[in-house]
Amino acid sequence: MTMLLLRRAVQTAVRTNHCRSFCVSQTHLSERKGLVLGVFEKEGEEGGLHLTEAAAGFDQCLSGKLSDLLKISGPALKKGKSRVFYGIHKDFPCVAVVGLGKHDEGVCGAENWDTSKENIRQAVSAGCRLLQDLEVNHVEVDSCSDAQSAAEGAALGLFHYDQLKSKKKTKVTTQLYGSADSAGWEKGVMYAEGQNLARLLMEAPANHVTPTTFANTIEEKLAPYAERVSVNKRSQSWMEEQQMGAFLSVSRGSEEPPVFLELHYNGSPNSKQAPLLLVGKGITFDSGGISLKPSASMDAMRADMGGAATVCASIVTAAALKLPVNIIGLAPLCENMPSGKATKPGDVVKAKNGKTIQVDNTDAEGRLILADALCYGHTFNPRAIVNVATLTGAMDVALGSAATGVFTNSDWLWGQLHKASVVTGDRVWRMPLFQHYTRQVTDSQLADLNNIGKYSRSGGACTAAAFLREFVTAPHWAHLDIAGVMSNKDEVPYLRKGMSGRPTRTLVEFAAGLTHSE
Repeated sequence: MTMLLLRRAVQTAVRTNHCRSFCVSQTHLSERKGLVLGVFEKEGEEGGLHLTEAAAGFDQCLSGKLSDLLKISGPALKKGKSRVFYGIHKDFPCVAVVGLGKHDEGVCGAENWDTSKENIRQAVSAGCRLLQDLEVNHVEVDSCSDAQSAAEGAALGLFHYDQLKSKKKTKVTTQLYGSADSAGWEKGVMYAEGQNLARLLMEAPANHVTPTTFANTIEEKLAPYAERVSVNKRSQSWMEEQQMGAFLSVSRGSEEPPVFLELHYNGSPNSKQAPLLLVGKGITFDSGGISLKPSASMDAMRADMGGAATVCASIVTAAALKLPVNIIGLAPLCENMPSGKATKPGDVVKAKNGKTIQVDNTDAEGRLILADALCYGHTFNPRAIVNVATLTGAMDVALGSAATGVFTNSDWLWGQLHKASVVTGDRVWRMPLFQHYTRQVTDSQLADLNNIGKYSRSGGACTAAAFLREFVTAPHWAHLDIAGVMSNKDEVPYLRKGMSGRPTRTLVEFAAGLTHSE
């Protein structure tokens, strides 16, 4: 009899919500609150569930009603699955319960990430999106035993680029529920907002994000931290003075003026601390130049400044977090367009370090602008250099969207990047920097280097990295090729379809880790 009554209660609650969604006024909808709670799978008990601390407290307030509803409303919640209950609490018309998988799974060596953290991000994002679809505009979120991961899941999962659409998704505000770890929650929000800034820049159309508007946007985002940050927007005349012939050879085909964005974040109490140098490829639109790309999917090349977006967003986040580390960010920004002034296949240009480059393919332009930026970056005597770029389609072929490819001359630097990626779940994978590939870019008919490998498509990501290495003398340098992780279809459950903003959180976590590592 009790089970029958409970089933009727569930059905009534569902029917009540259906009525609400069609007949309540928009005024009432604008005030709706929701709650996301987590449940773990109970060890050694098929179909058993273990409520999180917050969920157990909520259940106790309802005299066990939540537990009863979970038992009769369907099979036990598996990892990533969710269920919504309506009208069970006066403060929360909608309560989403999400499956977190097994408790304390921890780091998985095979997957190279912390499974528990990933499960929380995925589950919380699913719960928040469910409530957003129900036009709930304020959601309180269970920490699920890791407030930072829960905050990341909520903020990343709710992000949706609809700035240019008339009809927009419900804007949802979130806050922590039933936990004292507000510091962890705020940290997670800042990590996620950093990645969302990169997503915003990458997703926006190229006529809205030119080199100039990109630089202005970052300057605006850094304005609240002016006491610790300086921003320099270098013009074309400065680049000419710096003899950045490789960079200027790419920008010359476009009507949009290039910008060399230079950011200095002084977070360390020791002003003489050697800085971390981050360099990001900033091609705000890549047509391929004279070596024109096929028209299919060319629109996605609005995100070819993903390296600059993630680097700049990570510095904004570092400033927000007040990380005690010095960081310099460099972003050479321009378009790669065909015109009567554009660089032609076979042209030879000279980089800042004096090396000449035969440009056999103008669509291999990212390495040219990075070459001059890397040369300039060495003048700051950095403790480590990390450049980030959507550099090669070959990287996407090699690793797909599973991980960012890392090419580095430093085991120490690789270890720091890998450790950070395990925490964030935004993984990295080490790739080879053999002399085998160097020989393919130094064998050039007309110049010191060729901007494409001798055997064209073979090992394209590796020859691109070998090319960049010709402009590096620092002992700790890493090149992150993010072409494969540039966009998301459905591979990362807590990111919607679109530009991903990866690996911003890994860069932030890496920078934070340097405060404890010399």
